[in-house]
Amino acid sequence: MSTDAILRPSGTAALLRALSGDPRAAMGLGLVALASAAALGAPLIAPYPPDMPDFINILAPPSSGHWLGTDELGRDVLSRIIYGAQTSLFVGILSVAVAAVAGTALGLISGYFGRWVDALIMRIMDVVFAFPSILLALAITAVLGPSLNNAVLAIAVVNLPVFARIARAQTLVVRELEFVEAKRALGFGIGNILLRTILPNILAPVIVQGSLLFASAIITESYLSFLGLGAQPPTATWGNMLRNAIGFMELAPWLAVFPGAAIFLTVLGCNLLGDGLRDRFDPRD
Repeated sequence: MSTDAILRPSGTAALLRALSGDPRAAMGLGLVALASAAALGAPLIAPYPPDMPDFINILAPPSSGHWLGTDELGRDVLSRIIYGAQTSLFVGILSVAVAAVAGTALGLISGYFGRWVDALIMRIMDVVFAFPSILLALAITAVLGPSLNNAVLAIAVVNLPVFARIARAQTLVVRELEFVEAKRALGFGIGNILLRTILPNILAPVIVQGSLLFASAIITESYLSFLGLGAQPPTATWGNMLRNAIGFMELAPWLAVFPGAAIFLTVLGCNLLGDGLRDRFDPRD
């Protein structure tokens, strides 16, 4: 199946049918769909506003009034988890999209032109890749200041070399194929060859890698928020919910259990879905 088919509606429907036939991929798709539905429908399905305190029900255990209990300010935990899905998915999608676009562009240029251009770009990517991802994200957000936008930028920079390497490796193969040589011989411009010939033929592994790094982006955002370097209160995020739960672990364990479960299930879903996409579009199959 070509990458173009993936992007067409009929190709998308066929892809969903194929994933539904794989139990692991179907489970992953279901978990991701559940998190997405929570994020998109938060104003409609959340029982309470995420920042509405209830000083009568501070640290109340799960009950019929508050299904997942309340926090130290009486805020409904379920509502904050639902709204937290918005933040986590927003950061994951935007950071991976920025990294994918920038990294793929650098990989295309590096792989197509080669020589000193390739050496320069890939040495820069090697320097970025040499840093542990969490430490690099922490350093960037510490320098730029704690905010949601800076967290997105930090996560995008961390993932940039991964996309650049994949795009470069695929470009090195595709640029030598006969149809690319034919377009060069016919006098097509470099931009046309890169964007309309090589790019569509390297997108499949980029898409698969993006689905896998989406899970990593959610975890990194949770780390940053947990350390106070991501979205700032009163914005509800799963990471800062875990941070607030530290002082109440024995008294109100649900404050940590439920946000942790949300992170676990969403990341598990992304990984299972990514594995399903990889199994379907891996060129070695």
